[in-house]
Amino acid sequence: MAVTSVVQSDQIKAKDEYPNLSLRPLQVSDVDDFMVWASDEKVTRFCTWEPYTNKEDGLNYIKNIVVPHPWLRAICIDDRPVGAISVSANSGNDKCRGELGYVLAFKYWGKGIVTRAVKMVVETIFVEWPHLERLEALVD
Repeated sequence: MAVTSVVQSDQIKAKDEYPNLSLRPLQVSDVDDFMVWASDEKVTRFCTWEPYTNKEDGLNYIKNIVVPHPWLRAICIDDRPVGAISVSANSGNDKCRGELGYVLAFKYWGKGIVTRAVKMVVETIFVEWPHLERLEALVD
């Protein structure tokens, strides 16, 4: 009898439902899609920032925080951002470790999308940042 883990079944579900899942840099032109999840209290309660209440603040965040971030990508379905995923490098003796963070629009929770996005990050981050030995994430 074959045993399928929850992660594997979520992965299959996400591939079937969302075959056009991709990661790409989040851009200023994505502000309207960004505001969908960045203004949602259900989503932002797990973030270090408060919900954005206006587009101008969202634009400033993208320009001043997202664009200069060394490794932050939009999680996209059909090239439309539905969330974001990032890796932040530690410094000093811990520079071999990176910390993973993500945010996803509530509508897409529980569909295996972040599981797929994390796998996509793992496939590339150790090549792009060869000094990394380990990727860590803390979850609520």
